[in-house]
Amino acid sequence: MRVLLVEDDPLLGEGVNHTLRREGMSTEWLKEGANVAATLKHSPFDVLVLDLGLPDLDGLQVLSHLRRQGQTLPVLILTARDDISDRVRGLDGGADDYLVKPFDIAELVARLRALVRRHAGQASGCLQLGPLRIDQAGRTVTLSGSEVALGRREFDLLEFLLLHPSRVFSRDQLVEQLYGWDGDVESNVIEVHVHHLRRKFGTGVVKTVRGVGYRLGELT
Repeated sequence: MRVLLVEDDPLLGEGVNHTLRREGMSTEWLKEGANVAATLKHSPFDVLVLDLGLPDLDGLQVLSHLRRQGQTLPVLILTARDDISDRVRGLDGGADDYLVKPFDIAELVARLRALVRRHAGQASGCLQLGPLRIDQAGRTVTLSGSEVALGRREFDLLEFLLLHPSRVFSRDQLVEQLYGWDGDVESNVIEVHVHHLRRKFGTGVVKTVRGVGYRLGELT
């Protein structure tokens, strides 16, 4: 899961950024609202965490602009404004969820997972491909009931493909999804992850689309 965090408070931003990464999410952190639209235009994200009290633009202005531009990704608002009227304005303005500061970081993580699941049309916290089952919260994978050990990036890649089963992704898109802007990685890193997944689940689990990239396959 790739998260764009927009939060100007350095302590809160650092804490949220660190925790989301510890939970296996790929995160990018902006401290102002002016570059949000351009960032989303040029990089794919699964969810936006948006503070309202930004130093340059009000978060609701940022949100309104994104929705007018046709941006549909889920948005969770973080704010110290706890009046009902503020929540209503945020939700009516296009937000998908609302969390008032101070908040429990575990609740934020759970809400983000739920938003991404709903956006992908998934009802529960478990993703399934035949006998293969992913528990997103527990970050565990089972095959026919037996747990299969995956590295962090292998898990992230498999989860991402399961959340977007009909789409084809280029190698560069997958690198950005898994590693974000810290993508100083080996040129064959995606091929290595795909090889490991195929070795553990069969060659059909990730399908190569020649000249384009990869998509979710099926178990063979």
